[in-house]
Amino acid sequence: MTTSSKIALITGASSGIGRASAVKLAENGWSVVLAGRRKDALEETAGMCPAGAQTLVVPTDVTKAEEIQALFAATKERFGRLDLLFNNAGLGAGGPIESLELDRWRTVVDTNLTGSFICTQEAFKIMKDQDPRGGRIINNGSISAHAPRPNSIPYTATKHAVTGITKSTSLDGRKYDIACGQIDIGNAVTPLVQQRPSNGSLQPNGEFLVEATMDVERVAESIVYMANLPLDVNVQFLTVMATKMPFVGRG
Repeated sequence: MTTSSKIALITGASSGIGRASAVKLAENGWSVVLAGRRKDALEETAGMCPAGAQTLVVPTDVTKAEEIQALFAATKERFGRLDLLFNNAGLGAGGPIESLELDRWRTVVDTNLTGSFICTQEAFKIMKDQDPRGGRIINNGSISAHAPRPNSIPYTATKHAVTGITKSTSLDGRKYDIACGQIDIGNAVTPLVQQRPSNGSLQPNGEFLVEATMDVERVAESIVYMANLPLDVNVQFLTVMATKMPFVGRG
C-alpha cells in the first residue's frame, strides 16, 4: 500500500515525547509508523491520532537488530517510502560509577546508541534509493548531550555519542539528500520526569531541587518544525528546554 502523504517513523512512540510527536505529526498530515516495545501502548498512541490519519503499529525492541530490520521492512511494504525517522527511543539509567553493573551499562548503550545506529542504517537503505530521493533523520539527544547530571554516566555517555552519530549522519547523508539534525530536550513533562522524587533532582552540590518543567507539546511542535523543512535546509542542533531549568550554569 502507498500513500500521498509524507511518512514518519517514530521509535519510542508508546509514551512521552515519542507519543506527543507522533500525534502532532499526524495532525499535520503525516502518516506515522509507531514503534515501541508495548503493542497496547502503541495502539493507544494510534488512537490519539486524528480520524483519517494513516498509522502503522509495529512492536519493536530497538536492542534487537532483527526487530529493527523487520520494522523498516514493514514500513516500506506498507507505504513504499520513508521521509522522516525520529530516533527517540531511549533509556535513562545511572548510579555511582563504582557500583554500576556492567549489564546495566550495556543495556543503556544497546538502547540509546546501538539502536539509533541500526535504525539510521536501515533508514539510509530506504531513503537513498527511493524516488524522490532522500529524507530526514532527527535524533533525540538530550541536555545530557552537553552536560551531565550526577550519577548518570551510561545515559550521558550515550547521549554524547548520539551527537557523534548526528554529525556523521549529516555528513554522510549529503550525497543522498538525507538531512540529519538533533533535538536536545530539557525537562519536558513525560512519565520519566514525573517519576522523579517529590523533593526534586540531585544537583551537583549534593542538594535536591524541584526543577522547572515544560509541556511536552512544545517538543512535538519543534519536531514538526524540523520535519517540515525542505531537504535543502537543516536544523543541525535545536535545544528546547524549560526556561528556568538549571542547565546554563549547571555545576
